[in-house]
Amino acid sequence: MTQQPQPIAVARAVAENGDEPNPYLMGVFAAVQDELTAEDLEVVGEIPADLNGVFLRNGPNRRFEAPGRYHMFDGDGMIHAMHFENGRARYRNRYVRTAAYHQESAAGEALWTGVMENPKGNPFGNGHGLGIKDSANTDVTYHRGKVLATWYLCGTPYAIDPLSLETLGAENFLGTLNGDMMAHPKVDEATGELLWFDYGPDGPPYMRYGIVGPEGAVTHVTDIDLPGPRLPHDMAITPNHTILMDLPLIQDQRARAAGKYRISFERSLPARFGVLPRYGAGDTIRWFDAQPCYIYHVINSWEDGDEIVLDVCRVKNPQHQATYTSKIAQMLAYLRLNAHIYRYRFNLRTGRTSEGPLDDDNIEFPSVDSRVMGRPHRYSYNMHLATAETLLFDGLVRFDSATGEKQEHRFGPGRWGSEAPFAPRDGSTGETDGYLVSFVNDERAGRAEVAIFDAADVTAGPVGRVLLPRRVPIGFHATWVRADQLRAAGGAR
Repeated sequence: MTQQPQPIAVARAVAENGDEPNPYLMGVFAAVQDELTAEDLEVVGEIPADLNGVFLRNGPNRRFEAPGRYHMFDGDGMIHAMHFENGRARYRNRYVRTAAYHQESAAGEALWTGVMENPKGNPFGNGHGLGIKDSANTDVTYHRGKVLATWYLCGTPYAIDPLSLETLGAENFLGTLNGDMMAHPKVDEATGELLWFDYGPDGPPYMRYGIVGPEGAVTHVTDIDLPGPRLPHDMAITPNHTILMDLPLIQDQRARAAGKYRISFERSLPARFGVLPRYGAGDTIRWFDAQPCYIYHVINSWEDGDEIVLDVCRVKNPQHQATYTSKIAQMLAYLRLNAHIYRYRFNLRTGRTSEGPLDDDNIEFPSVDSRVMGRPHRYSYNMHLATAETLLFDGLVRFDSATGEKQEHRFGPGRWGSEAPFAPRDGSTGETDGYLVSFVNDERAGRAEVAIFDAADVTAGPVGRVLLPRRVPIGFHATWVRADQLRAAGGAR
């Protein structure tokens, strides 16, 4: 059984005495302020010689104390990376130098409040006028030689060098991006395209969908009409279609008018999935109704005859209670996920939706082999959610969508992992022909490591552990950039 980290238990005990410390500022969540480069790292086991590339993970890392309650989404983006080359490893971490980062650096203090506070007085927000700080702390996506750091409420994508982690600047795609980009754009490696959407609460049409072509410029943009402001978090692609979502998690406009950020889950509304030809105009989208739910993360999607198949991690109840005793209770409730692998089929001939669970375990932050994105996959690699008040991953789960079989590894008491992308070995020929890599924090030792798993046998545990001289705070999403991608981009060092 997984042990709950002591700092969180202490936080609960203090809260019961009338004071509310924030668990997302303590223990394995606490920020690290310095930026390091570390080589000649201690290795337990071995680093496979055919594991070559760079593993990057984004996440929140607060720099300055700000007024009001801290939310995990508020922390400044920091990327932690491990570069593997010829059996050796090098660690590096750097802040994402956003516009807000530079402005607060010049001031020497926080200039923005957090998402749970009134944004009035914040210097600026995103393109939709949402006055919350864009910290680019959510995802990292590789495209055309750069890694894009993105933000969960839509913001400016920031281009990062995948090896030095230098922030190259706001990415405007050769001057063609007008507006923001959501947290999880999708790359089709077969075409070199990057697909994205943008949304906001300011008014109709509430969503835009676009494509960045293989040459690096936006080649298609269209409006998507929604009935009101929504909070879509992810999307899916196939070779010929894009799947967008209109889910019944809604921004409260009355609260926004009062200077507050509040969302509600409207159970009377269906979940809707829009299937659009990749280069289609917004008015050609076809909407498919399904049972109400929320979806943070897509696993994958593909075409199967007349049907579009969509695998996701589905959240049945994204709002755990209607009222909260305090702001900290509200934050803890929204960040505590309860999600299961779930499959939708949208029949383009009949207009019918079929849906149902593939598994009942509580797993999230999925990934597949990036080479099969938008094409049929068999295996996904997922994080098992701990039974805790905070967002913690206590294990790694390989799920076989053909048989329902799972391979699992638990990190152990007081050890918490991070999203584990698939890292193909040199010359890899399949979805399990490679490795999984994950930052694992050991709160007893007060340090982190990168654990390397053979994707063909997750249950066997790590084949190698690269020990770091420091903690890596719990964060969000990760990616793997292959050595051949680095070479093609002129990124070899």
